[in-house]
Amino acid sequence: MSKQAPDVNNGDRCTVVVGRHAGKSGVVEDRNISKAGHVTISVRQDDGVRFKTLAKSVSVERDPGA
Repeated sequence: MSKQAPDVNNGDRCTVVVGRHAGKSGVVEDRNISKAGHVTISVRQDDGVRFKTLAKSVSVERDPGA
């Protein structure tokens, strides 16, 4: 049973819910598909620090006004 990656796109705001970066949040800047087929993203936090994580590890924060 594998967890499906959420529909994450560049510019989306997200929060990491599991893994090494759990609890961190920011804006998705770079979405890629690895050779193994996993969706990876780069996230820039509000303080400018970037980190990479798997898309299946995040929860996308949708804009309620959109």
